[in-house]
Formats: sequence, C-alpha cells, structure tokens
Amino acid sequence: MTKWDYDGPILEIDNLSISFFTRLREIPAVMDFSCTVQPGEAMGLVGESGCGKSTVALAVMRYLGENGRITGGTIKFKGRDLTAMTDEELREIRGSEIAMIYQEPMASLNPAMKIGQQLMEVPMIHEGVSREEAYKRALEVVSDVRLPDPERMLKSYPHQLSGGQQQRIVIAMALMSKPALLILDEPTTALDVTVEAAVVDLVKDLGKKYGTSMLFISHNLGLVLDTCNRLCVMYSGEAVETGSIKDVFDRMQHPYTQALFRSIPLPGADKNSRPLIAIPGNFPLPHERPHGCNFGPRCDYFVDGRCNAADVPMTSVAGHDRHETRCLRVDEIDWAAKPEVTQKAEKSAIGKVVLKMDDLRKYYEVSANALFGGGETKVVKANETLSFEAHEGETLAIVGESGCGKSTFAKVLMGLETATSGQILLYDNEIQSTPIESRSTETVSGVQMVFQNPFDTLNPSMTVGRQIVRALEIFGEGKSDDDRRNRMLELLDLVKLPRAFADRMPRQLSGGQKQRVGIARAFAGGAKIVVADEPVSALDVSVQAAVTDLLMDIQRKNRTTLLFISHDLSIVRYLSDRVMVMYLGHVVELGSTDQVFSPPYHPYTEALLSAVPIADTHVEKKRIVLEGDIPSAMNPPPGCPFQTRCRWKSQVPGGLCEREIPPVQMLKEGHQIKCHLSAEALASMEPVIKIAAE
Repeated sequence: MTKWDYDGPILEIDNLSISFFTRLREIPAVMDFSCTVQPGEAMGLVGESGCGKSTVALAVMRYLGENGRITGGTIKFKGRDLTAMTDEELREIRGSEIAMIYQEPMASLNPAMKIGQQLMEVPMIHEGVSREEAYKRALEVVSDVRLPDPERMLKSYPHQLSGGQQQRIVIAMALMSKPALLILDEPTTALDVTVEAAVVDLVKDLGKKYGTSMLFISHNLGLVLDTCNRLCVMYSGEAVETGSIKDVFDRMQHPYTQALFRSIPLPGADKNSRPLIAIPGNFPLPHERPHGCNFGPRCDYFVDGRCNAADVPMTSVAGHDRHETRCLRVDEIDWAAKPEVTQKAEKSAIGKVVLKMDDLRKYYEVSANALFGGGETKVVKANETLSFEAHEGETLAIVGESGCGKSTFAKVLMGLETATSGQILLYDNEIQSTPIESRSTETVSGVQMVFQNPFDTLNPSMTVGRQIVRALEIFGEGKSDDDRRNRMLELLDLVKLPRAFADRMPRQLSGGQKQRVGIARAFAGGAKIVVADEPVSALDVSVQAAVTDLLMDIQRKNRTTLLFISHDLSIVRYLSDRVMVMYLGHVVELGSTDQVFSPPYHPYTEALLSAVPIADTHVEKKRIVLEGDIPSAMNPPPGCPFQTRCRWKSQVPGGLCEREIPPVQMLKEGHQIKCHLSAEALASMEPVIKIAAE
C-alpha cells in the first residue's frame, strides 16, 4: 500500500488512557479518550491548560518521554496500530506521513542552518530524492506558504525572519512530504492577530490543496471555528463533547461547553448589562479528580448522589452528526435557556482628565554594529507624536501589533524610560523626563502596572502575603506591621482570594490566582492609574472572564483609570470605553469603542477587526488579510507608516501616501483618524463584522 491509497479513517483513537509515572504516584493525564479524523477532515481539540490536549498529540507522535505511558486503548493511523509499532516503523511514518507543528517556531528550526538546507532535508531523508529535486520542492512549498522572494528565503538563517515568517517555514517543512495527517499544537499563539489570520487561511488552503487531515489544538474557540469541520472539547483528561462545528457551537449538549462559551466575550456581551459568567471553582489536579463527573463540582446542573455516583460514559446525541456528550442529564437540561444575569452594574461615570500625553516621542539610538560598537548609528522611532487624554474611572484600550510602540509608551509613563520630547501630565504634573528612581512615592504608587505573565512577576521564595506587605512598606502605607497585615488581607478580599492564601507560596497558586496577587500588589498603594499590559493573554478563557470582571469591579470601587494594552479585540470591545489603535509608533485611530468598531475605520483598524477570530456561527466577517510584515521602526517607510500594506492606497491620488505623513482628521465628536483618505471615502466603508439573524 502506498502512502496515499487508503480510504478509511486517517486517525482512530479508541478509549485511550495515558499516565505519567513519578516517584510518588501514577498521574493519569488522559482517560477513556476517543476521536476519529476522516480523510480531509480538520478536527479541533479545545480545552483549558492541563486538560490533556497536547498529551493526546504527543501520544499520536509517540513522543511521551521516559515517564509517559499509554496504559489503555489504541491509536490507529490508516488502520495500523501506532502503539504496537517498533521504533523503526515509527521513524518511517513520522515526518513523512504524520507531521507536527509546534507553538514556538524557533524550537523547530536549527539556528545554524539555512532555511533551504532544513527544508531539503525532509524529502532527501524520507524519500531519498536528489538535491536538485529537493531544492525544487523547497522552492515550491515556500511559494505555497506565501513568503516573498522564495529564493532569498531559502538562503536566509532563521534569525533573519520574523515570527510569522518562521512559523510559515515550519508549516512548509511539515508539508514537504505531503503528510496524510498534520497535527498543529497552538500554532498561532505567539503571533499577532493579523499574522494569525494569514497563517490560518494558509493552513486551510494547503489542507485542501494537499488533501491533508488535521488535528488542530487550540484554546481559542474562534480560531477553531475558522479552521475546523469538527470539534472535540476536553476537560480534565476526558473528551466531554464531540461533534460537527455547527452542532457543538449552536446545539451544545454539555455543561462545560456551555460554561466555556458564556465566559468568552462574544458580540453583544457588555461589562455592565450582560457581563461574562466565569466558571466557578478551579480546574482539578490530575490526582485530585472528583468521583463521577469530573466537571461536577463546578457544574450548575450537578445532582448529588447521581452525577458523582460512577464514571460517566460518552453517549450519542440523537439526530446530530456523530455528536456525543459525557453528561447524565443531557435530556433534562433546557439548553436553549438564556443565562440569568445575576447582577447588572451601573455604568461608571467618567470623571476629570487625570493623564494627558501631548506630542510624545520616544526614540532610541542603536549602533548598526551593536555587538562590537562602532558603525553607523540608527534611530528607532518607537513612539511618534503620541497625543491622548485618559479620564478618571475610564478604560482606555491600546491595541496594535507587536512593535507598534504600545509597551514603549507604557515604560515612559511608568518612568522606566524617559521621553525624547513631548509632555506627560499626571494630575497637571509633568513626569515625562523624571525616571522612576527620582519620582515621589505618591507618583510611583499612583501609577502601577499589571504584567502579561503572572508567573514571572512574583518572587518564588516569598509568601503571597509577604509580597503584598512588601509593596505596602515601599509605598509607605500603614503605621505598623499590624496595620499593613490588615491592609494586605483587605487587598486579598478585594481580588477575591481567600485570606488563607496569604501564607501560600506562588508555586501553590494557579495562573489566574497569581494574576490576582499581581493585581492586589498593584493596588497596594491606592493606584489611580493602572497600566494592564496584556493581563489575561497568558490565562485560560474561563479564568480570563473572572480576572477582567475583577478589574472592572475594582475600577468601579476605586474610580481607577485603566490603560488596557491588548491585541485581543474581543476583550477590548467588551471592557473598554475608548480605544486607541497604534501602528509603527503612530496613533492611527482614537475614539469611543462604538466608533472604532463600526465604520468609518482607519484601513489598519479595518484589517485588525477582520482578523479577529469570533466564536459565533452567526457572525459574518469580511476577510482582509494584510500582505507583508509590519515594517521595522529602524527603517520605517516614507509617508504614511501603513502605506506598504494598505488596500485603500490606490484611492488617494498623486502618490500622497508614499510622500507625506497623513493629517489627523476629526470625524464625529472625539473620533479621530490619521489617514489621507477623504472623509467621503472613509464614510463609504462597509462594516467588517455583521451578525446574521438566527
């Protein structure tokens, strides 16, 4: 049998169980997992961190490591049992018939080899083809993944490519031998949303071109909707629901699937009138799973003595396409019932201006030969003429791709960098030239930051309580140790953590709990302005809802100004009052959330909105995939910074976009766009996102 002439299921996983063995105990990672992928089908595997998605993928590749073992069930690839194969048989299949794409592209590329050599190795090793034939194939596949100047790409080293280009090369490498099954493990997590959109379109097109079946692992339901035909939802080592995308999204039949959808900000969610519903409780550790249904302790429909009596099997849902669920009460629950809104919040009144930036610029001088000194000096223009105001009690979102200057402006505001020129007024005091060590305690405690990765911001050798007390000491809060301890306990109450957590070490906390400690510490000195730099992007979707709503609660109580830096426009739409869109150091659009999310748009905002994956089958999106990568701030294009990627450029006469930086146009009240397009052309834009009638 050749590798292409097989017409049965490409992948059949039946009652798979996987355990990891430590010195202390056996840790069951996956139990009773079944899944079938037909030829040409794309199966999405979704669930929270630790649910076993990647373990299943590694089991298919037979890469479980020394202490991982398949303890039950079978994995069949084209009818052959992978669990019974010898190492030699597995080597023949890996890379040629089953290929895997990992989350971090640089981990898959050899930094010391040119791209061409790495790609050519695949068919030369697996199929024994000549160098000439391998080069021809490498050139073809690099063109297939839409990389510019394929010949130059083949001569480049990995470090000379951007993240998006590296990920495309990894996809090209996986497709070199036309595998029957492609496993993608969070392949776009490290990429910007516009690059992600291009990579997702690419994967879909190439899947059709090569007839490849796919197992697509993600925690992003919107991405799975854009990419897959079928879906398997996992919770704590088990499949809890599987079916077609349409069935699972629109006719879900498991409480966990329903809870997942209620915790993500879909269009129509509103932080005041229709808040997200966080999943109560915590994900169970593998050796502490409850009896019966794993989801039982967090489930709204739990019945004691029934749901926790015995293991719950997967059962078929009548009338649906291969739709199965692991729920005993599936026929008793009204799945169409709308969730009760437990508490509506009053829209907080926006107060006076507390922060004002005027014509702020931040330039860095870098040597062309930075490693050894000498050579020509270049200027990196990280922020250009940045002007905006932020009000008391307001959430201002700052969005844009990596390298647009979001984090640089945050560093200048925090005093970690000083401005090149321009002005920052904090309560009418100029702070743009004052580094953090020269700022007053009041200024430092008044402007605080919540960072992206909660794992890196806590001291691993200090208890949670001590870390918060330390912040209180630095900010000069409290007259005595007892005062500070009481205030620390109040801060734990504020972020909805049990007071007993004061004596825990960071390693004993989950990611969401660590992020709450980071927020408590930020508010230790009574912060009036909080810069939240991607504060929920490292967290699972179910935890994101709890942390964003916590930030909103604290804001209402303390009248805090929240500067929310994010690339996730779904969360931005849900919680921001105003939105500032940045591109290559410039503010290209600024307005209220409603203004920015509906036309007229800046052409870049339009492309950003079209790239956002939305987990709703009733949403129709116009797809605008940006060509090319974001230019370097060291060598920006002349004229409009966006002109190299803009689809509207031809509508501006006389090459104006290539020559002049656009003026700021004031449209409606408070809505500004930096663009050469006429007001009429902007007004003629169509909505990118439409919600179809059900």
